Order: sequence, then C-alpha cells, then structure tokens
Amino acid sequence: MKIRIFYEQTNYRFPGWRRAVILFNRIIVSEGMIPGEVNFIITSDRFLKELNVKFLNHHYNTDVIAFDNNNGKVLNGEIYISKDTVKLNANNYKVSLKEEVLRVMIHGILHLTGYSDKLNIERDNMHKLENKWLKEFSKIS
Repeated sequence: MKIRIFYEQTNYRFPGWRRAVILFNRIIVSEGMIPGEVNFIITSDRFLKELNVKFLNHHYNTDVIAFDNNNGKVLNGEIYISKDTVKLNANNYKVSLKEEVLRVMIHGILHLTGYSDKLNIERDNMHKLENKWLKEFSKIS
C-alpha cells in the first residue's frame, strides 16, 4: 500500500500527512476494499481546470477530480486537488485550509471506493461520510 502526495504549481504543503494516511487506510478498508496505490496531487486552479476540460469536458474550476484505476477490490487511483478552489471554499465555509483540504482528500477516496455525487441524495450521503471521517481524523494521534 502506497499513498503519496505530490505538489504541482503550488507552495502549499499539507500538515498532518502521516495521520491522514492512517485515516485513508481506515476508509478504504471500511468500504471493503484493499489499499493499493493512491497519489494525491495538490495543484493550482489552472492545472486542474485543464484536466477538467480534457478528461471530463467541464469548462470550469473544481476542487477535486478522482481518477479510478482500481483492480478488482484493490483501490488504486489519482486524486487531483486545486489548492486555490479549496482555499476559497475554506473561507466560504469558515473552516481552516487544512480541514478543507482533508475533506476533499476524503471525498476523493470515497469516489475511488465507488461513491458518486451526481444527485443531491448522493452528495448528502458523501457529505455525511466526510464529516464522520473528519471526526475520526481528530482521534488519530
């Protein structure tokens, strides 16, 4: 199992990375999957918008895009996060940047485990799971 984080076009560095890896493993296992290789890439709006246009034909900024490369029950993938959009969201929701980055990381992991957020009910369910796992993160020492 390898969970790595890369930074592209940003000076931001996510604090608490080792604790986050423990959390991500717990999420993956709780969803009945086997941890494989996951790469997080924290980047800029510009970079993420290019991916959004190229792969999803969406011509707008987003906070996170997850690319599933699972092999059966082995969870593998890449999760791209725009630090710029996440920072705006953190300000709008009045939470820390760290908390909002962690939320979208969890969101990306949930996508890789099979969750969708296209419908309102699906978004609500994912949001509840994000909150559950954010609380769990605070318990990891």
